[in-house]
Amino acid sequence: MAYKDTHGATLIDDLILDWLNNNKSHAWVIVPILAFLEACPGVGLLVSGVILLTVSTVLYTEQIATLAQILPLAFLGAFISDHLGFYLGRWFGPKFHHTAFAMKRIDKIQKGEAFISKYGTLSVAGGRLLTAVRSIVPMMVGVSGASRIKFTFADLLACSIWTAGLGLLIIGLDNLFS
Repeated sequence: MAYKDTHGATLIDDLILDWLNNNKSHAWVIVPILAFLEACPGVGLLVSGVILLTVSTVLYTEQIATLAQILPLAFLGAFISDHLGFYLGRWFGPKFHHTAFAMKRIDKIQKGEAFISKYGTLSVAGGRLLTAVRSIVPMMVGVSGASRIKFTFADLLACSIWTAGLGLLIIGLDNLFS
C-alpha cells in the first residue's frame, strides 16, 4: 500500500512539473492551486509540499514570478484549504470518525486529535507546519467544535508563518544553486 501512495504522489508531481515546463508564462497560476491541494483534506495526503516548493523556486529562479507574487498566492491557497477542512469538520462533526475516509486514515487522525488536545488553538499553527498532519488538523479542529473566529485568527497566524518559511526556503534554494 505504501508503494502505491508513493507512486501516486510521484505521478502527480511529475504531471505538475511537465505542465510547468510547457506553460511557463501561466505557471504562476499553479502556486495557489498547489498550496490548496497540499493541505486539502484527503488530497493533501497525495500532493507533497515539496512540489509547491520546487515549482515556487523554479518560478523565482527563472524570473517568471517574484516573491511578492508567489507568496501571497501561496498564502491564499493555504488559507482557503485550511478553512475548507475546518468547515468540513464542523459539518461532519462526530460522525466523521465513522466515514470510510477516517477509517482508512485512523493513525493520522489519532495523531491529529492528540496534537489538538495537547496544544489547543496553537495546534492550528503547529499543524500547518507539520506535513504529516497538515491536511487533517483543520478538519479535526472543526470536528472539535472550535470557534470560527479563533480558528480564523489562528490560521491567519499559521499561514503567515508558513508563507514566510516558504519564502526563506525559496531564497535559500536559489542561493544554493547560484
